[in-house]
Amino acid sequence: MGNVFGRLLRVSTFGESHGPAVGCVIDGLPSGIRIDLEAIQRDLDRRRPGQNKLTTQRKEPDTVEILSGAFQGFTTGTPLAMVVRNTDQRSGDYSEMATLYRPSHADRAYDLKYGFRDHRGGGRSSVRESIARVAAGALAKQILSHVAGTRVLAWVQSVEQVDASVDHPESVTLEQVESSLVRCPDATASAAMEAAILAARGDGDSVGGVVRLWIERPPVGVGEPVFDRVEAELAKAMLSIPATKGFEIGSGFAGSRLRGSVHNDPLATDGDKIRQTKNDSGGVQGGIAVGEPIDCRIAFKPTATIASPQRTVDKEGKEGVLAARGRHDPCVVARAVPIVEAMAALVLADLYLVHRSRAGTYPAPALENSP
Repeated sequence: MGNVFGRLLRVSTFGESHGPAVGCVIDGLPSGIRIDLEAIQRDLDRRRPGQNKLTTQRKEPDTVEILSGAFQGFTTGTPLAMVVRNTDQRSGDYSEMATLYRPSHADRAYDLKYGFRDHRGGGRSSVRESIARVAAGALAKQILSHVAGTRVLAWVQSVEQVDASVDHPESVTLEQVESSLVRCPDATASAAMEAAILAARGDGDSVGGVVRLWIERPPVGVGEPVFDRVEAELAKAMLSIPATKGFEIGSGFAGSRLRGSVHNDPLATDGDKIRQTKNDSGGVQGGIAVGEPIDCRIAFKPTATIASPQRTVDKEGKEGVLAARGRHDPCVVARAVPIVEAMAALVLADLYLVHRSRAGTYPAPALENSP
C-alpha cells in the first residue's frame, strides 16, 4: 500500500515518531553489493535532530542497525532490514494535541482517513519516518556510484525571502554544503538564511524554503515512457516528503514564459560525444535521462507546528487556541537535504534495475569486490 516505494527496488518503511524504532525493509537489492555502513550513518547524521541551533533540540543518536540481508559486509539478495531506535521521546509535550488539531498539520487528515491517530509527535506523519528513506537511499547511492559514477547532491537554494547565488552547480561540493549550518554553499546567503530562521524561532514562528537537487552522470536511458518518466517518478518521490508543496525540473514554471526557439537545448558534438549546449530540459527528455545533469527544485512550506497561538478546533468541532509545546524545527529545509538526495537515489536506482531487466541483463552482473 502507501508504505512501499519502488517497482524492482522496493522499500517498505515502518515506525512512528514516539514508538520504539523506525526502519525499512529493502527488497530487490542485487546480491554482492559491498555495504558502506559508515556512508549510511553519515547520511543519517546529516538528517538527525539536534545538530545545531537551527533545528529541533530533540537529541537522537540515530544509530543504524542492519538486521538481515547482509553477510560479511555484502548484500545477500534477500530482504535487507535496517532499524534506528528512538531514545529521546517526550510524549507529554503533545498532550494538548491529543484533542486539538494543529492547523495545516496532518492531525485532522489522519482522523478523517483512519478515525484514529497517534498524536505523539505526529506519529507516522512525522518527518522522523524519513530516517528509513535516508538509510535506504544511502544504499541506492552506492549502487548508482558503482554502475554509472553518479553523484547525487542537494543544497538549500532559498529560505523565506533569501536566495542563494550558485552560478556553477557542477562546482558545488558536499564539503561546501556541509560547512553551512543551513546547508547552503553561498556563504553570504547562508548567513542571511540563518538569521531568518533564528528570527522566526524567536517569534514562535517558522519559515519555508527551496532545496535544489543536482544529479551528475545519471544512468543514461533510464525512465519508462509513458507514465514512469524520470521527472514523474522524481516528482512523486519528492512530493512524498513531509512539508513539500512544489516540484520543478529544468526551467520549471519559468520555461512556460519562453518561446521554443529560446527554451530548446541545442545539440553539438563534443569530441566523440553528443552534448547539449544548455540544459533547460533538466537532463530529461521524453521522460528519459539523456546523460546531462538532472536539475530539480523542491519547495518546502513553513513548519506547521509553531509556538505562536493559533485558532483551531478539536475532533467534535469545539473551538480552541493551540500554542504548541515540544521541540520542533523552525525551518525544515536544512534537514531535508539528505532526504531529497535519498529519494532521488532510490528513484534512479529503481529505474536502472527496470531498464536493465528489459535489456535482458537483470540481475546485474557481479559487482566488483563481491565475496
